Amino acid sequence: MIDQDGYRANVGIMLSNAKGELLWARRLGRDGWQFPQGGIQPNETPEQALFRELKEEIGLEVDEVEVINSTQGWLRYDLPKNLQRTGSKPVCIGQKQIWFLLRLTSSEELIKLDCSDKPEFDQWCWIQPQLAVEQVVAFKRNVYHSALSALLPDYSLSLKQNG
Repeated sequence: MIDQDGYRANVGIMLSNAKGELLWARRLGRDGWQFPQGGIQPNETPEQALFRELKEEIGLEVDEVEVINSTQGWLRYDLPKNLQRTGSKPVCIGQKQIWFLLRLTSSEELIKLDCSDKPEFDQWCWIQPQLAVEQVVAFKRNVYHSALSALLPDYSLSLKQNG
């Protein structure tokens, strides 16, 4: 679903473990790492998209996680010109996302990256939240910072202490 401004509706997923680390996944066949995310389909709520993407991308079911929080509105980022879908109608210039913070309530051994016909990731690890902004591709840094600030009070506090 691309809105009139050219932004594709999407959900972002931050999955935390008991240590407060977040699941960090490497894009299949690439060097880029990110949090899981995915598009919201027509007639699908952000919550429905969250759980569909959670299953497709990292193999977890609804009862294996707890939803802690979500952003209150859309967070947007623009795609670099070379990644914009200018040949499609409507033109997609970026993503608008609702971000969710989840806690893993089951074993991390249940995390699987090959649960869909087109896996998006080939590796995963746990990462400290503050490292995500530094390591994600540059055009997503502002939205990652905003999502982390909104969903993790300790992230904002650490920035103030280190700033």
